[in-house]
Amino acid sequence: MKIGFVVNDIATEKPEYTTTRLAMAATKLGHEVFLLGQRDFGYEPDGSLWAYVATPEHSKAYRSLERYLEDVQGATRTRVGIDDLDVAMLRADPATDALESPWTNTAGLAFGRMLAENGVLVVNEPRSLAEAMSKAYFQYFPEAVRPRTMISRDEDRVREFIAELGGRAVLKPLQGSGGSGVFLVNMKEEPNITQIVEAISRDGYVVAQEYLPAATDGDVRMFVMNGQPLEVDGAYAAFRRRPGETDVRSNMSAGGKAEAVKVTDEMLQLVEAVRPKLVADGLFLVGLDIVGDKLMEVNVFSPGGLGSCATLYGMDFAAAVIDDLERKLAIREHYGSELLNIQLATM
Repeated sequence: MKIGFVVNDIATEKPEYTTTRLAMAATKLGHEVFLLGQRDFGYEPDGSLWAYVATPEHSKAYRSLERYLEDVQGATRTRVGIDDLDVAMLRADPATDALESPWTNTAGLAFGRMLAENGVLVVNEPRSLAEAMSKAYFQYFPEAVRPRTMISRDEDRVREFIAELGGRAVLKPLQGSGGSGVFLVNMKEEPNITQIVEAISRDGYVVAQEYLPAATDGDVRMFVMNGQPLEVDGAYAAFRRRPGETDVRSNMSAGGKAEAVKVTDEMLQLVEAVRPKLVADGLFLVGLDIVGDKLMEVNVFSPGGLGSCATLYGMDFAAAVIDDLERKLAIREHYGSELLNIQLATM
């Protein structure tokens, strides 16, 4: 299997990233792996696609993520045709390039669509990723599993909504990820709502969301593959992200700590509630962020944490993801172009 991993920029990847783990798992399983950034694509007049890619030594028995990435980042970039890829995993985080080069996100998804049209299995489905560029996408999931949410740039309306919630709320930007620009406000303590709203709305809309007391214990990141909880030998790829002592954010990039968690019936029911939309939208691998019985976010671009899951439970969840992509290719051999990319992505 030839598999390409599309990231923001190869040079800024890190050993602990889930993408690195997935790429190394694919290499260890004997697949031909290519890494490329969103700036590395090319399109020819005849409709063919190419990219400047970096690739590890396929004959090498890698044991270390650090050494693996060192080889990838040190490899000579070569220009190769990518229409003959079997699979392309779109793993770029839109928030990374949102300020300095937002065009790369649009371009990466556009090339992802062209790859899918040329017969490459592209996951997650690029058209759905384009819709999910905004947190407004979250509002299309069932109301029963979402906290109360209001989106506006009107400070008075934001204040009014916080009052409706009892004076406490979480404010965050409509665009972005990784816990950037997230504020917990309590009107009884008279926070400077004006400055917070101005800071967030400077670059777009403000999302005001119901604060859930259970969030003091952090949230649960659960990986979902093909609309089902990712599970290997009875162990779920899920963990609790506990925030720092003075930080409302539990994101690992914001200093959150990973802990083992018992997956409850409530969590499984929540996954079942969102499964139809995940499947219909071709969202192969996602990360659900859960607080209590509510879904806080759906990370569809580059969900991280498979390394934490592997450490906590001793299971190779990354290999299971690659194995499932192999299974999809076997299905495509039987059905060919009869199955659309969006269908095969979650089949």
